[in-house]
Amino acid sequence: MRFAIFVLSLLAISFAEDVEKPKDIIPIISSENIVEGIGGKFQYSYESGDGTKVMQKGELKSIDAEHAGEAVQGEYSYQGIDGQTYSLSYTADENGYQPKGDHLPTPPPVPEAIVRALAYLATLPPPKDEIENLH
Repeated sequence: MRFAIFVLSLLAISFAEDVEKPKDIIPIISSENIVEGIGGKFQYSYESGDGTKVMQKGELKSIDAEHAGEAVQGEYSYQGIDGQTYSLSYTADENGYQPKGDHLPTPPPVPEAIVRALAYLATLPPPKDEIENLH
């Protein structure tokens, strides 16, 4: 019985050595966090020891009498596993999330025939049922 416990203990130790050890902890070099109660403004930023930088600021925004939301803008950069530095800036408000970065894919241009068709459709009067729904 003792021999079986001894063998099982050795097996447990050998498997424990194969478990990946935690990676190095990346320190935070600088950090700022500001929240203004009136107006709902905020701003935060930090930089970590691996070169990652993050900044975001925002505030509450009234869209109309019934709707409010938050308008934020920010940016971040980091080094990818390929060694390149990636940077992204963004805004997020009533127009949605709008990221910008050189590494982001871009859509193909709209074909000229579609551009002409959309321009033509914009010159037409609204459909009759839409006009009736307005009254």
